[in-house]
Amino acid sequence: MIKFYYNLAPNPTKVALCLEEMNLPYELVPIDTRKGEQHEPAFLAINPNAKLPAIVDDGVTVFDSNAILLYLAEKTGQFLSPDRGALLSWMMFVASGIGPYSGQAVHFRNVAPEPKDYAVNRYTFEAKRHWGILDARLATHRYMLGDTYTVVDMAVWGWSRLVPMILGADAMAGMPNLKRHLDEISARPAAARALALKDRHTFKAEMDEAARIAMFPHLAVTVA
Repeated sequence: MIKFYYNLAPNPTKVALCLEEMNLPYELVPIDTRKGEQHEPAFLAINPNAKLPAIVDDGVTVFDSNAILLYLAEKTGQFLSPDRGALLSWMMFVASGIGPYSGQAVHFRNVAPEPKDYAVNRYTFEAKRHWGILDARLATHRYMLGDTYTVVDMAVWGWSRLVPMILGADAMAGMPNLKRHLDEISARPAAARALALKDRHTFKAEMDEAARIAMFPHLAVTVA
């Protein structure tokens, strides 16, 4: 059985959707990043980068969410596309653009000390630009690769649920195609089951100083 190391962040959530869509049995292993469990030796042996998610499948370890989606798709033969070039291109677009710029936009707005205008402006601009590319793509495609629902759509959905937090409450109003895509995937039974994982374990909610250092270790180095 697959061991799925997770929390409730966007990247583990898209892997949860994938596992549910594929009807794969899995064992949940919660890792509480606000408690610093991602830095413990047992987890670092699985992902030396101390990030979630990760899976262990019959002795095969895979980390990074999009790598996991591709691994599971190739393992099962599900949710792939005959256009492998497009699939890989858009998967990497999400991995190298959507996730990092969205995450940094939120980080600099909510965590970074002043002055931070330059960083907030840069990452918000780049996040909005990347999301606009997806909205334009979805204006002419039902799913990211046409009429076929693939792991690329799962990768997008993991982050698109959080666009209002990333770009502001009204951001989706300007991206109707992305909103349509989000709503269609969110209505799938597998998405409901993936989101229901939030009720399986309790994660630390407080963002106290210990949690800030656990999640952003550079803060401790800066203080030192």
